[in-house]
Amino acid sequence: MEKRELLYEGKAKRLFLTDDENLVISEFKDDLTAFNGEKKSSEAGKGALNNKISTELFKLLEANGIPTHFVEMMDDNHMLHKKVDVILIEVIVRNIATGSLSRNLGIEDGKVLPFTLVEFDYKNDDLGDPKLNDQHCLILELVEHQDELDKLRRMAREVNDVLKPYFAKIGLNLVDFKLEFGKDSSGNIILVDEISPDNCRFWDIESGEKMDKDRFRQGLGGLTVAYEQVLNRILGKN
Repeated sequence: MEKRELLYEGKAKRLFLTDDENLVISEFKDDLTAFNGEKKSSEAGKGALNNKISTELFKLLEANGIPTHFVEMMDDNHMLHKKVDVILIEVIVRNIATGSLSRNLGIEDGKVLPFTLVEFDYKNDDLGDPKLNDQHCLILELVEHQDELDKLRRMAREVNDVLKPYFAKIGLNLVDFKLEFGKDSSGNIILVDEISPDNCRFWDIESGEKMDKDRFRQGLGGLTVAYEQVLNRILGKN
């Protein structure tokens, strides 16, 4: 597969065209950002860890009937996947209250929610990724009709139903996570982007230690060590 010109560069990845119009290559970067890009840094090896973690989790989800854009991991930092039209809605799935949910609504940090909460954010850095309700999504024409919003919620819950018990078995609480979706060349809604400690919160079940990008957000240090521990648990090395 030939890697061609740069199509798009985001905070964590570069996207390249290929010699197949239906396939693109993502290059996972070592860059770190938080607070809508206000805090920036870089950690060597972070991109490769996210690529490897995402590869394993996409394979797991595909095996459980959830369609994704994943095709193959090409090398440590490159993933081949389907080209999609990205839906500009970030789907947030929450099992335990923390972060903005606790700050904005006063819910005790660490409180297990009575049911899985699914929220929508507008994927728009200039506006600070504001919260959306269904009517906002329709007014902004982010989806074509209500059924697509219902499908995003349903797929997000299906992802959670696979990942939450999976991580519990390897000693991690899946606190919350962000998902992105897109439409493939046939118009099917599929899971895209990545699933990694960059967009998931993992807390060690026994110690409560944070094993995700909160280590960068909160200045805790040891980010790549934590990411590597997550990967090793996924691979059964711990």
